[in-house]
Amino acid sequence: MSPSRTELGGDLLRRFAAALRSGQLYSSGHPIVARNVAALVEAIERLHAVATPVVVGVVGDEIIVDDTPVSKGDALASLVRRLKHIAVERVTIERGVTVEEITALVDAVTRVEPAADGSLPPFPVLPHVRVGRVTVQQQPDGGAADMAAFKRMYLEAVSVAGTVWESARTEQQPDATAARSMVDGLAQAVSKNRTALLALTTLKEYDDYTFTHMVNVSILTMGQARALGIDGALLREFGLAALMHDIGKVRTPLGILNKIEELTSAEFEILRRHPVDGAEILRATPDIPTLAPVVAFEHHLRLDGTGYPLAVRREGLNLGTALCSIADVYDAMRSRRSYQQAFPSERILAVLKRNDGRQFDPHLVRRFVQLIGIYPAGSLVRLNTGETAAVVTIYAPDPNRPRVKVVADAAGARLDTPFELNLWETGAQPEQSRTIVAPVDPADIDVDALALL
Repeated sequence: MSPSRTELGGDLLRRFAAALRSGQLYSSGHPIVARNVAALVEAIERLHAVATPVVVGVVGDEIIVDDTPVSKGDALASLVRRLKHIAVERVTIERGVTVEEITALVDAVTRVEPAADGSLPPFPVLPHVRVGRVTVQQQPDGGAADMAAFKRMYLEAVSVAGTVWESARTEQQPDATAARSMVDGLAQAVSKNRTALLALTTLKEYDDYTFTHMVNVSILTMGQARALGIDGALLREFGLAALMHDIGKVRTPLGILNKIEELTSAEFEILRRHPVDGAEILRATPDIPTLAPVVAFEHHLRLDGTGYPLAVRREGLNLGTALCSIADVYDAMRSRRSYQQAFPSERILAVLKRNDGRQFDPHLVRRFVQLIGIYPAGSLVRLNTGETAAVVTIYAPDPNRPRVKVVADAAGARLDTPFELNLWETGAQPEQSRTIVAPVDPADIDVDALALL
């Protein structure tokens, strides 16, 4: 019987601990150190056969491999202490890692000195190894400080998306290492506080639509996948594939991508090439999971056989494709661009539901509506009383009636003490209950709705 992923993870950690002990006792070139490093590389390769990348994390006093806690015992206690001492909370190891890289990693973990301020000390730059802190600390949900940390992570992700796009445009291969590192952080955040991260996709960075769209579709796809019970390495693969879904557009002329007027038939034919171009680019890029070119190729196909590439038929679309397609249409329609005003949520969801499931899986659409709500968390709304409120939490049984925080009265005056309401609770006199009547443009009121989550 083949060993389980948990057993493979435990073996990897024991080899890591042994390599660390030998590195502390002998010089980096000693045969014992080399032998332990070689054993560690073999353990990594065995785990890479079933999971990529391999992620070793320290959470409190626990050590995990690919989101699975490993019983550490005395043999691993020294490894946990050392990683915590030098402020290392996560080590990500990509497929293709070399003996030289693992030797450098073990040497650095053994000999680096902790920073005086508790931050991560400098580590060597290794092509297939990333050492870092956990992106989102375990804190109580909510609060301005929490949302500020999420927002910083989101804006950094948009910046990385720009780097990934530019590398694909100039080198015909996206920067897979940068993309994976960014998606690792987003996936972890989705698992910790899905509501907060989904709310960040309401940010309107219009000048960087291409890059915010990449990040938003990745987050929205992972949010759906997580709601279906998908986590760990597979969740990250869904996120990376969604991030890269439009990468073929790097071969589309800017005159077509940025055209304000309606595209001509000839121009639309050129635009329609981007799924094939994206699949070709991703297939030729090392360290990209096989799901990514599949999603890039399929994301404009529909269940009824329409969409493009033309004349392509599928009995069923990959789940990653189905989730990415819903996220793609939703984010594109709600984004204000030079040639388009943002559509209200009701219209977007009506588009997703149309044709009775012939274009989108009705079960996945229904779950998406329950996840996002008619009025997403972080958005501003007008109540039937004239008051202005921020949506705090979606109520899945009735997406029209979320939990809100009232921030301004009917005259538009800001409240000194905002208060929360469950709109799904109608009370003894339903006709007097508060309901949402319309969304509110954030530009019309000076309220940071995200900080109110």
